[in-house]
Amino acid sequence: MRDLEQFYINGQWVTPTSQTVSEVINPATEKACATIKLANNDDVNQAVDAAKSAFSQFAFSSLSERLDLFASIISEYKKRFDDIAFAISEEMGAPIKLANTAQTIAGLSHLKAAFNILKTYPFVETCGKSQIIKEPIGVCALITPWNWPLNQITCKVAPALACGNTMILKPSEIAPVSAYVFTEVLHAAGVPAGVFNLINGDGLGAGAQLTAHPQVDMVSFTGSTRAGIQIAKNAATTIKRVTQELGGKSANIILDDADFETAVTRGTRAVFSNSGQSCDAPTRLLVPEDKMQQAAEIAASVAASIKVGNPQDETTQMGPVVSEQQFTKVQNLIQQGIQEGAQLVCGGLGRPEHLTSGYYVKPTVFANVSNQMQIAQQEIFGPVLSIIAYQTDDQAIEIANDSPYGLAGYIQGTNEQRIQYIASRIRAGNININGAYGDAYRPFGGYKQSGNGREIGQLGFDDFLEIKAISR
Repeated sequence: MRDLEQFYINGQWVTPTSQTVSEVINPATEKACATIKLANNDDVNQAVDAAKSAFSQFAFSSLSERLDLFASIISEYKKRFDDIAFAISEEMGAPIKLANTAQTIAGLSHLKAAFNILKTYPFVETCGKSQIIKEPIGVCALITPWNWPLNQITCKVAPALACGNTMILKPSEIAPVSAYVFTEVLHAAGVPAGVFNLINGDGLGAGAQLTAHPQVDMVSFTGSTRAGIQIAKNAATTIKRVTQELGGKSANIILDDADFETAVTRGTRAVFSNSGQSCDAPTRLLVPEDKMQQAAEIAASVAASIKVGNPQDETTQMGPVVSEQQFTKVQNLIQQGIQEGAQLVCGGLGRPEHLTSGYYVKPTVFANVSNQMQIAQQEIFGPVLSIIAYQTDDQAIEIANDSPYGLAGYIQGTNEQRIQYIASRIRAGNININGAYGDAYRPFGGYKQSGNGREIGQLGFDDFLEIKAISR
């Protein structure tokens, strides 16, 4: 049992004034693996004050100073790589292999990319007769989710730090353990006191106070669309900048000229990765109408082959979902899919038969799904695939866009002209072709209710900067 009840404020670990203790539950065992405290108003104010005080100096730190700092952070991160991976697996149930090869490596990739971008980022430009200066925006509240903990933390902390801002990180109270290890990395790397601060809390408490705080200049949030709406309202009274990466219900269009078995297999496996808990997972599989049965058979075969079990087993391919609440939500939506008349071809209700505890969900495939069904419209955030038929390319585009979300889209086929036509008409922030996926330099974000702003890459720097024009 880890005792993580301190916060990191102004360069040191401090005892919160709050006495509210919360347990962190290991979803594989349903037992507590750590305890944290949930920040109260005094704790939030203390963290904001530290960041505000540090900003006056760090905002004017030199490029070489920040580059040296990043080199040190990257070095310290590598030393703690295994500790971070284990923490992620323990707190949110990711299989240890996934925690190593995807979750933890993503954090390192964002740090390296920010380091490289910082070397040549144009903080000063000329526009007509004016000099354009890009300056740090100020104190940033960074609120991150539980599904890809270090990925989301680093794609906020890295650009904020590179641009000269100071910050308060509030990780998800469901999965805060890896954030503590990361904080130890930053401390060991010599991040100046007050530049980075860590508190814990829930959305209604610390989250609400941070987003409305008059001394916070920017909020960067990743999480549910429901929470994003409330954060935008909280921040509106102080006219602070808010960037958000929210939900998704991404369509994966398999064209009739694709290598069908390869394409369906790839798309199905992508849904079950991370137990379906990825905002850009291709959870709607769109296939030609005459290939529905073939797609269902391939997807069911893939689902049945997925090894579900102990996240610490190197051979495990899918662990539990993160919490009892998430398990219940996914079960309810599977039940709703059955009631709506979708064809359940694999998986379904309850845990896999060989598991008697833990928040494990069966890899589930529905075929003959209508896009009007709730399982096609709601973000389930679990290992559930919906297969939807289409007749023409334009109908596939229409179905893909018939969603309140617009985070990602997937297209698989061989005709480049068709692919480009479809890609240009899907209303989503990221389009992935034939299994390709962007790197740490690609801007990430969505259209519609999937959020606003972009994270990662050079465009990820832009949201953390103010623009000043100097004209002579």
